[in-house]
Amino acid sequence: MSSKSEALFARAQNVMPGGVNSPVRACKSVGCDPVFIARAAGGRMWTVDGEELVDFVMSWGPMLLGHANPVVEAAAMAALKNGASYGAPCPAEVELAEMIRGIMPSMEMVRMVSSGTEATMSAVRLARGCTNRPRVLKFDGCYHGHSDGFLVSAGSGVATLSIPGTPGVPDAIADLTLLAPYNDLDAVAAQFKAHGPEIACVIVEPIAGNVGLIEPAPGFLQGLRRLCDENGALLIFDEVISGFRASLGGAQGRYGVKPDLTTLGKIIGGGFPVGCYGGRRELMEQVAPSGPVYQAGTLSGNPVAMAAGIATLSELGKRDYAALETRTRDFAGELASILRAKGRDVTLNQTASLFTLFFTKTPVTDYATSKTQDTAAYGAFYRQMRARGVNLAPSGFECGFTSFAHTDEDFERALAAARAVEL
Repeated sequence: MSSKSEALFARAQNVMPGGVNSPVRACKSVGCDPVFIARAAGGRMWTVDGEELVDFVMSWGPMLLGHANPVVEAAAMAALKNGASYGAPCPAEVELAEMIRGIMPSMEMVRMVSSGTEATMSAVRLARGCTNRPRVLKFDGCYHGHSDGFLVSAGSGVATLSIPGTPGVPDAIADLTLLAPYNDLDAVAAQFKAHGPEIACVIVEPIAGNVGLIEPAPGFLQGLRRLCDENGALLIFDEVISGFRASLGGAQGRYGVKPDLTTLGKIIGGGFPVGCYGGRRELMEQVAPSGPVYQAGTLSGNPVAMAAGIATLSELGKRDYAALETRTRDFAGELASILRAKGRDVTLNQTASLFTLFFTKTPVTDYATSKTQDTAAYGAFYRQMRARGVNLAPSGFECGFTSFAHTDEDFERALAAARAVEL
C-alpha cells in the first residue's frame, strides 16, 4: 500500500511540473521522492504519514526562531483578523521598515516586495537606472532568484538538476551578465578592466549559500567595495540567506562592509512570502513614485506578513547569537567527525547558524571546488538520514540551518542517526 506522500506526489505530478512548485523539492538528485509535510513546530516537522523529522532546512533559512513560533504566530493571527490584504498602505509596513533600518543602517530607505527574487531583480533595475549602465557582474554559482539575468551560472537548483545553459533566457539578456569566481578579486578586477564603463553593479551573496555554504575570504568583500567605488558601480548584497542569520545585522554587520543596496527575503516576515530591498536614500528616491525607476506590487507590505515580521525581528533582538553559533559549530563538527570515522572525505564549512558538509577532501572556497563533491554519496547520506527521522536539504549544493528552537535532544537525535548510517 502506498503512503499518503506517495499518493499525493502521484496526484501532484498530474497538475504541477515535476509534481512540485520549486525544483529542488522533487528530490531528484538524492534519488528519492519528496515527503509531504502536514505541520511543523520548533525544530521539527511531521509528514502526512505521521513521521517526525528533525528539520535542518527550516524553510531554506527563515525560520530562525523555529517553526510556528508562538509570538510570531499570535501576531500573524491578530493581523489576519483585520483582513488578509488591503492593497493599500498600513501602519505595520512603516514600523517594519523602521526596524530594518535600525538593524541595518545601510538601508536608509526600504521598499517592501513579495519575495527575494522580486527584491533582487528590483535592486538590479534600480542600479541600472541610477548608473545608466546595462551590465551586471555576479559570481559563479551564486543564486539571486530566477529572474532571467540571474540564471547564468546560478548554482543551487540549476546545478542540482544539471540544467544546461539558460533555456528560455534570450542571449541578449544573458550576455549582459558578467561572471567571476567567488572569492577571486583578480577576476573581478579583470572584468572591470574589460567592461568597467558598462557595469552597473556587482551583486553578491556576501556569504555564498547556494553552492553550499562558502564564507568570504579575508578582504574579499572589502575588495569588492573598493573596486565598485573605483569604477562607479554599485555594490548589492543579496542577504536573502545571510540577513539576520550571519548576525542580527546580517553579513554586512558581521564583516563591517557597507553595500549600496541590500536585498532581504522571507525572514523579514517570519517565513511569510515577503522580501524587501533598500539602501542609500539618494538611490532609493529614484524608485517610483519618487523617481523614474518603476516597480510595483499589489501584495507589497501585506499586513499579515508585516505583523509577523515585526514580531520576528523583535524576538531576534533578544536572542543569543553567539551561543547558537557555538552550538551549531559543535553539532556540525561532530557530524563531520562521524562521517570521517566511516572513511568518508568530508569538508565542513560553517558560519553562524549555517553549515554544509561537502563530500570531498578539497577545501571549498568557490563553485568550482564545490563541484568536486561526491553527490552520489550525499544522496545516500540524505536518504538514510531521512529514513531515520532527520530532514536535510535534498541537494549537496545547499546549506543546513539550525535555529534558536533546536534542542539538545534534536541535535543528539541527528547525531545518533548519522552514527547508524552506512556509507
